Amino acid sequence: MFEFKKIILGTVCYAAVTFPLAFLWHLVFFKGTYEQLGYFSREEPIIAFGFASILMQGFILALIYPFLCHGKSFIGGAITIALVMGIYHWTMHVLSEAAKHSIEPLSLWFSLETTYLGIQFGLAGLLLAFVYRKSNSQVA
Repeated sequence: MFEFKKIILGTVCYAAVTFPLAFLWHLVFFKGTYEQLGYFSREEPIIAFGFASILMQGFILALIYPFLCHGKSFIGGAITIALVMGIYHWTMHVLSEAAKHSIEPLSLWFSLETTYLGIQFGLAGLLLAFVYRKSNSQVA
């Protein structure tokens, strides 16, 4: 069931969509907003840590996709992985950060990060479903 090429391709696809989105969203488009929210506490983020985190996430998602989405259609698989991992990530990132940090206003934090994660996992789910789609030879 482990297909090394698909795991590597899924990891690369996840990183290819997530890293630019995360960088642009957090450090370009909404940098001032995140600073006003009180989310950033480090003067300069450690980009390498963020990239390593994204690679690990991509590897794990590419590894579990065939187990979580076995037998599902392309869209069914994309939605399943996006919802399961998006909600999981939301609880440990958005909700827990709000509990640990003095982020204000919380309504802006929740809406901004929920939108970001919706885009991230929506796109990542589509890419992972594409990587694991059944070819015509597998369907026959």
